[in-house]
Amino acid sequence: MLDDQTTAAAPWPTAYPQGYAVVDVETTGLSRDDRIISAAVYRLDTHGDVVDHWYTLVNPERDPGPTWIHGLTSDVLRSAPLFPEVVGELSDRLDGRVLVAHNAMFDWSMLAREYARAGHTAPVQHRLCTIALAKELALPLPNHKLASLAAHFGVVQQQAHHALDDARVLAEAFRPSLHAAARGGVRLPLLECRPLTEWSDAPPRPRIGYQPSYGGGNGGPTSWRPSRRRPACPYPNPGRYRADQPLMQGMRVAFSGDTSVDRDLLEDRTVEAGLHVATSVSRLTSLLVTNDPDSATSKTLKAKAFGTPVVDEAAFTHLLRDVAPAPSDG
Repeated sequence: MLDDQTTAAAPWPTAYPQGYAVVDVETTGLSRDDRIISAAVYRLDTHGDVVDHWYTLVNPERDPGPTWIHGLTSDVLRSAPLFPEVVGELSDRLDGRVLVAHNAMFDWSMLAREYARAGHTAPVQHRLCTIALAKELALPLPNHKLASLAAHFGVVQQQAHHALDDARVLAEAFRPSLHAAARGGVRLPLLECRPLTEWSDAPPRPRIGYQPSYGGGNGGPTSWRPSRRRPACPYPNPGRYRADQPLMQGMRVAFSGDTSVDRDLLEDRTVEAGLHVATSVSRLTSLLVTNDPDSATSKTLKAKAFGTPVVDEAAFTHLLRDVAPAPSDG
């Protein structure tokens, strides 16, 4: 554990935010039309100390999804408030603070969609992903699961996939991370939060967090990147991803288009989870990750032709939290 007295003696970076809202949401699923079923917020001050915390169930007005993960049934959620009924209190707790989450792209995406459905705008300007911060700090983690980050800082998880406990664990792990960053003069990996201004059943374009980089010869977005040589995946390919099951080590994952998280970081996390980063799409590809599935890139066209499953970045980063181990030979 870090020596906070030593940290406190050093000048605190003036560019750091004045407060944080550590957030965790549980949802009915991972797609853009899925809903939040519970949310928790731990408000922290400038130095990461807890101010207060808040938790609510939310009636999703639909099937609750994977109850075997989050434990929330239709009976439990039937009397819960609707999202528009909690949006005021939630906004009070987010206002003026940096949203902090583990896989922050996912939590922000779900919140932004719920706010848009309710006809409101989330009072959030920036988000901070604790996975990206751990990477900046070069923490010696075996992977980037919340459980690994918690174990590194001696934080005990009591009920995984319960929004309140996940938020508590993250808040307790974020504080020493923040102090380590301050002590080392590390620039926090803040990203801008761009809210949806309207909601419809049609796929939004641009999608949340999708910031195309321009520079192609025709003035359009380009996703050209130099290839990186990576070690071979040690696990056999178990086949295609199925929406009702977790990712499994050995699956071949391809990426297309721009991502809000630095692509190299996203691919590093993919490899660390035991997945294979594929440079192209074939019949053997398990999953294509793209924020723009309607674009006419070679990968998206091949995915459609082969029937390859497609998810967006937010759903993929959420799936990375619980990758199933490869089956043993025995």
